[in-house]
Amino acid sequence: MRRAGLGEGGPPGNYVASGYSVYEEENEHLQEGLKAKVHALKHLSIDIGNEVKYQNKMLGEMDSDFDSTGGLLGATIGRLKLLSRGSQTKVYCYMLLFALFVFIVLYWVIRLR
Repeated sequence: MRRAGLGEGGPPGNYVASGYSVYEEENEHLQEGLKAKVHALKHLSIDIGNEVKYQNKMLGEMDSDFDSTGGLLGATIGRLKLLSRGSQTKVYCYMLLFALFVFIVLYWVIRLR
């Protein structure tokens, strides 16, 4: 069976005159373009993997930092609970003295201007 434009009038295997080589060249050109895109995607996926590993490491470090901060805050809250279990009069007296001290310092700063 003969196909139009493929080997008509020439010796078998001579595809240059038929346009077959044009399709082969276009196919090779598209193949090279596809190969370049696959290469770019490969490098992009490797870079994404490296970034994910780095971010995972950083999150692990942040987790340990937050755990230590949580422990510190827990100890501080425990001390505050212990302080609040004591005499309420002492707490109110300390708060009043602190507020009075702040107001005196503010008055002194404003007056010296």
